[in-house]
Amino acid sequence: MALLEYNESEKIVAGCDEAGRGCLAGPVVAAAVILPKGFIHPLLNDSKKLSQTKRDALRKIIEAEAIDYAVAMVDVQTIDRINILNASILAMHHALAKLKTTPGFIIVDGNRFKPYKNITHQSIVKGDGKYTAIAAASILAKTHRDEHMLLLHNDYPQYKWDKNMSYATAAHVAAIREFGYTQHHRKSFHLKAFQLSTFQ
Repeated sequence: MALLEYNESEKIVAGCDEAGRGCLAGPVVAAAVILPKGFIHPLLNDSKKLSQTKRDALRKIIEAEAIDYAVAMVDVQTIDRINILNASILAMHHALAKLKTTPGFIIVDGNRFKPYKNITHQSIVKGDGKYTAIAAASILAKTHRDEHMLLLHNDYPQYKWDKNMSYATAAHVAAIREFGYTQHHRKSFHLKAFQLSTFQ
């Protein structure tokens, strides 16, 4: 089923999404994307439903054809200070602030968002699988975050972030049990003893 274009009268619509909200380490990354009217691509979908190869190909297309796009990160220290929900929203606000084109309407994946300036917004549950602009934002957020985690992996190969992107996989949890936490792990996301023992 093809994704839909979100039409809001004559207003410029920006789609927003984030990546890394459920990870144990690394930043949360958000993107804001304004697509041209009528933008369609047969592969465009929620980034979680796409292979890395397809995400990387779509990233190039989106960055080349979007009217405007921006990507922003919020670091681990801020995540631990204000919690992951607020950090995710802050990352989306930062991405919106980096746009050179001011949108007249914002659509956001999920059910929680805080107003950005005086721009009307709509939160849409599973919006990354429904609307093109949110799907495009999900792809940019995911690919940019994965790129960042690959750089961190070079310094901490034992955690296998090149494979798990810092999600709580068995290999990642086993590495935490053996080597402990790094400066890039979220202190507010520390696994409990019973979670660590699950993989023993």
